[in-house]
Amino acid sequence: MTLDLTAFGWFHSIISLVAIVAGIVVVRDLLASKADNLWSLLYFITAIATSVTGFGFPFTTFLPSHGVGILSLIILIAAVLARYVFNYAGAWRWIYAVGVTLGEYFLVFVLIAQAFAKVNALRALAPTQSEPPFAIAQGILLVIFVVLTIMAVRRFRPA
Repeated sequence: MTLDLTAFGWFHSIISLVAIVAGIVVVRDLLASKADNLWSLLYFITAIATSVTGFGFPFTTFLPSHGVGILSLIILIAAVLARYVFNYAGAWRWIYAVGVTLGEYFLVFVLIAQAFAKVNALRALAPTQSEPPFAIAQGILLVIFVVLTIMAVRRFRPA
């Protein structure tokens, strides 16, 4: 395993993992039609911080990770507005549900990509991340999150 991270890299990785765990709780709550204030706030703060700090790594060209970061920020900001400004009114209910689940999807998508880049056994299976094992892992993740997103939109009905 290659974890030769800087202090900034560790910080980014730790907040990413916190965001993923908090996101799991928030998505679980969506499916139960609940909205826990503390978990949601933790998720939004850490998920947004993950996307923002992702731009703090040195780069010379625009990378796919930058596109994911920008898209993630747009989606998370819409979900924050849906929750804290519009209180899930009208279409903002499903915007919140979609925003939370898509935000979590992007976090886990990047986690899988990083695992294939950093874990020697996975890197051996897909050294360029264009091989079938990587595509299969990301395809399974996509199917899971499409189902979760549909379920969240249908089930989430806050009081």
